[in-house]
Amino acid sequence: MTRPATDMMRSLPESHGTIAVPRGGGFWRRLLAFIGPGWLVAVGYMDPGNWATDIAGGSAFGYTLLSVILLSNLMAIVLQALAARLGIGAGLDLAQACRAHYRRGPALILWLLCEIAIIACDLAEVLGTAIALKLLFNMPLLVGVCVTALDVFLILALQRYGFRRLEAFIAALLIVIAGCFAFELAWAGPDWRAAAAGLVPTAEIVRNPAMLYIAIGILGATVMPHNLYLHSAIVQTRAFGESERERRDAIRLATVDSTVSLGLAFFINAAILVLAAATFHVAGRTGVAEIEEAHRLLAPMLGVGAASTVFAIALLASGQNSTVTGTLAGQIVMEGFLDLRLPMWLRRLVTRALAIVPAVAVIAWAGDRGATPLLLLSQVILSLQLPFAVVPLVTFTGSAKVMGAHAAPRWLTALAWVIAALIVALNAILLWGVAFG
Repeated sequence: MTRPATDMMRSLPESHGTIAVPRGGGFWRRLLAFIGPGWLVAVGYMDPGNWATDIAGGSAFGYTLLSVILLSNLMAIVLQALAARLGIGAGLDLAQACRAHYRRGPALILWLLCEIAIIACDLAEVLGTAIALKLLFNMPLLVGVCVTALDVFLILALQRYGFRRLEAFIAALLIVIAGCFAFELAWAGPDWRAAAAGLVPTAEIVRNPAMLYIAIGILGATVMPHNLYLHSAIVQTRAFGESERERRDAIRLATVDSTVSLGLAFFINAAILVLAAATFHVAGRTGVAEIEEAHRLLAPMLGVGAASTVFAIALLASGQNSTVTGTLAGQIVMEGFLDLRLPMWLRRLVTRALAIVPAVAVIAWAGDRGATPLLLLSQVILSLQLPFAVVPLVTFTGSAKVMGAHAAPRWLTALAWVIAALIVALNAILLWGVAFG
């Protein structure tokens, strides 16, 4: 039994339709009104979880796994375009669509799996921010983990000034991160010809279990399941109109926004791996997998004292950006699946507590060196959850019953199913390798 979309409460009701879209004017003027959601989505593709997997991949295997980053980014562009199409064309976010079109039992299972993914993502943010605080201010990692609970107040302060200001804050931090890595690459002087060759996939990635494990981690860190829920909701902050023509135009502009933003995410992810390859792998330091170890070695190996500080600043900006989008995703998932609305501060504290507990336990037991394996594991968990977000998304956006005139064209739906099948296959290979060595 399905529930009519008209019975659903609006996604992110406090921000729904609050950003005006010009009815007239040229393409660029209307596109400007749509720029913003893509920035928030891009944040999830360069969070601290990416740092751990990209550093490990670059130091161990050089430029080889650049092809995985590129493939993951292309997959993300397609999936995020579908998420925007769902939010605009059907007027539902992905969580609402699952509740409306699935029976209660399967919908609750999907909700539980999504919550696990958000906790895993939040775990990466907690550890990344805590590591950055340690690197910049010599704050003990255990203390830094506990301090991250307070960043809920940053979210509340930003939301008081409207969704557009929130987007501007995110964009500013993204520019800081990109600028930091532009400097790092200039200092590292990578072999660009070898990097270009790394964009071509090789069979070794699947045959080598260690390489495959990191590749799956990169996939999980790049194509973020909670981002699909997030994007389908935040595109509805635009007042794009109700007519079929206005919705078609909105889908096109939202797709441009997310595609360009994910291009920036690709640059940053690739820059992290290239930096690790150019600095550590070529020097024979193939075992560098810890963010802290990378920070310690950058300055002496590059011969630039500021290199380590710039690296830590970018990490802190990344962690704070991910905090904002993780909060929004948690709100969207809980409201969409359960029709349950909690105060933002309470929702954030609950999610953060669920991430802090395992982080504190691991660090207390294994010390600071337990942080990076936990970070890598969180990204693999995200990857394992991906099919349970991707399959419903592709199903809904390809259905005229759900989307009406805005259903995805057959070629796009076919491409999305290929992506979904590839994700399932990669995860099956990973599980087989873990189970049977």
